[in-house]
Amino acid sequence: MAACQINSDSVEEINDPGAAPYGNFINYYTFNPPENRLSLIPATLLQDLGYSDGHQTTLILDVGCNSGDLSVAFYRHLVQEPVCGGESDRFKVHLLGFDLDEALIQRAQQTNPLPSSISFIPLDITTDADRLQDYLNQHGCSRFHLCLCLAVTMWVHLNHGDSGLLQLLSRLASISQYLLLEAQPWKCYRSAARRLRKLGRSDFDHFKTLKIRGDIAEHARMHLERDCGMELMQSFGSTTWDRKLLLFRRR
Repeated sequence: MAACQINSDSVEEINDPGAAPYGNFINYYTFNPPENRLSLIPATLLQDLGYSDGHQTTLILDVGCNSGDLSVAFYRHLVQEPVCGGESDRFKVHLLGFDLDEALIQRAQQTNPLPSSISFIPLDITTDADRLQDYLNQHGCSRFHLCLCLAVTMWVHLNHGDSGLLQLLSRLASISQYLLLEAQPWKCYRSAARRLRKLGRSDFDHFKTLKIRGDIAEHARMHLERDCGMELMQSFGSTTWDRKLLLFRRR
């Protein structure tokens, strides 16, 4: 399993966005708080998707969860925790968050307020997706009912090329009933490359050779619908950072 390696010589560099070439920003949610996404997503989403049967377990996957702030906020946004003495087993929802940065996952684990419902593991999905299947098997499910892939695609694309991006989308589609996707637009790619150069580092390996450019969200939609058996169900609009939140479902 690959873990993120950050080669930094100072606190200032650690806190510089350019020092996170995999999107593993240390204080990400201080400049992009969970509310930026949650304000667009209805609190009734799970019920709207048909996941309100008290006899079933609902599994949510958060890809690239960073320090887990959004994972927890998303869970609380969608799931009304039972009051003391309530029927805690009436509507079981479990969320699994993962990130390739082990330090961020350790922080997520240490600050997790709902350890019985939310779990965090270190994982690089480009090299070790078997653990996700193991998690599904443990819960007796063939797929995650809802997968969140929010602001992750660009980092996989820059570090693993066009094939890496398409493989990520295909992999998530194969293990998800619904996929909530937020793909960074091309202008974010240019900004990420510029920040890296500003620190005097080598450019992303694939930045100059990428053929998938322009409207990345549209490219993702085309691949998911044409090659992955999914269809666009709904757009929840754009975040304050002008990124679309698109919900796909299996046909």
